Parts: sequence; C-alpha cells; structure tokens
Amino acid sequence: MKPFTYYRATTLHDAVTTLAARANARIIAGGTNLLDLMKLQIEVPQQLVDINGLGLDTIAGAENGGLRFGAMVRNTDLAAHQIVRQQYGVLTRAIVAGASGQIRNRATTAGNLMQRTRCPYFYGTAMACNKREPGSGCDALNGISANLAILGTSDACIATHPSDMAVALRALDAVVHVLGPEGEHSIPIADFHRLPGDTPHIETALRPGEIITAVEVPAPIGGTHVYRKVRERASYAFATVAVALVARVDGTGVEIERVAFGGLAAKPWRVEAAERRGSGTPEEVARDAAAVILEGARPTDRNRYKIALAQRTLHAALIDAQEQSR
Repeated sequence: MKPFTYYRATTLHDAVTTLAARANARIIAGGTNLLDLMKLQIEVPQQLVDINGLGLDTIAGAENGGLRFGAMVRNTDLAAHQIVRQQYGVLTRAIVAGASGQIRNRATTAGNLMQRTRCPYFYGTAMACNKREPGSGCDALNGISANLAILGTSDACIATHPSDMAVALRALDAVVHVLGPEGEHSIPIADFHRLPGDTPHIETALRPGEIITAVEVPAPIGGTHVYRKVRERASYAFATVAVALVARVDGTGVEIERVAFGGLAAKPWRVEAAERRGSGTPEEVARDAAAVILEGARPTDRNRYKIALAQRTLHAALIDAQEQSR
C-alpha cells in the first residue's frame, strides 16, 4: 500500500472542499471495498477524507411520505430498521443477501452504491482492464466471463456492478442526494450508475468533488416484496443473477409491479415496459417479462446461460411472492 495522508473532515463543506482540492483524494467510510483496492494498488489515493463524524447516519421520514437515510447508515442498521422491514421489505432482503454479517456491520449506504466491480480481470493487475487502466483493453471479452455482464455491455467492458442493495433501490425508484462544490442536487438511482460505453472507468454520475449525503425512497409500494439471489455459494458471494421484485398476487395469478435485476449489467437493470403487463401464472409472467428485459442481450459463449437463468430466477421469485401471500 502506497503512502497517503489521512484527514478527518469536521463538516460536510470541509469534506467537499478537501475532496475537490485534490484529484487523487478518496472518501473513507466503512472501507470494506476501498482498503482492499488500496492493498492491491488498484486505488492509490494520496489522501483519505474520513466522513464518519459528520452525522450522516440518521434514518427519518421524508416529506413525500417516503424514507431518507444518510450516506453513513450501516447496512445492518438499515436492514433492521422497523419501517424498512415492514414497508420496504425488498430492501431489507437485498441487504441481508449481501456479503457477511461482519461486513454489513461496517458497510455504509453510500459505500454500497460506490463499490467497484468484482470482475477478476479488474482485480488481476497483470490483466488488461479498461476500468482499471483506461485504454489498456479488456481481457474479459475473450476470457473467463461466466459471471460477467450480458446487458448494456460494450467492446470496452463487460463487468457487472456487485451491489445487492442498489438493485432493490432501483426497484423502489430511489433518489441519491449529493453535495459538491456547486451545491446540492439529486440524482435518480436510474441515472446514478453508468454503462461502460467507451469510458468504463467512469462508473457513476458523480462529478469531481461531489459526495453522497443521503438516499431517499418514495412512499411505500403495496404488494409482496421478494429478493431472490442465485450465487455460487450460500453466503459471502456476489450474485450470478438476482431479482428484486414487488408483485401483486390475486389467487393463482401474479403480476409484476416492480422488478430489477442484478448480476446482468454494470448497473441494476430495470425495464419498466416489463412491469404491470397483466396477471398470469408465474411461468407465463416470467416468460413474457424476460423477453422484454433481456432484449438486446450480448452474452459471451461462457455466460450465455444467464439468459435462461434470469428467466428462471424471476419465475422462482414470482412463486416466492405467491407463497408469501398465502
């Protein structure tokens, strides 16, 4: 790990000013991803700006009947919050599906959104990776791509975003509140993470010097909340395919109110045209929705299986919704 200076910010303005003054400064919160990247010298910040003492750890009601939680709210605390458990169940389920209990105790709301891909070619510093070293190429394109993206990819990158929480937030239409040198503004979660295009190293809509201050979800959505995650082992593993689902169940029929996928793209993947298309059996609804959601998929030979797996995972999630509603 290369030498760096450590600075504990005293106010939000202080944090933004310090971050903006140095192009190679990084925010340190829980550190569950950043420190790993620093050990491998993938991230080599000259300064770490600690924001743990800035009071960004509260959960409170929002004016629109929704819920607002600070950037520093720990994942464990958010998942366990009574309102989240009762009214935003898909968010609790997604958070609990991620990482391990120890990591969730340290990981933060903002850090979860900002975590970087776990593509092995990004972490393998002897490999070509445009995300790690722009312009170097992408060895994943012709490499071991079984767990990489099939949607929203480009010739420059096929990495996926690793977050479970972000998938649920996409299904809930969350908004990310940001503070920067030019003041405060908000970014819809749909626009927060970027697809790779020709610049896969630019992963979010944050501008230089900006930090996340809070995330807000709108008023609760009625229906049955499900998070279904397929992974290579039962815990401490990132999604091969994940589904955040809010469904309406009526007798033997089920309808998708909201659905977003993880493990398929460089951002949580939601296609609103696949929602609210009418009630049917889980198999029928999953088949019809998957046809819309997976349109334009560009799989490699090694991850082509994800097309069928995504439909089967949605099918299983719809069955889960029926069973929860009994």
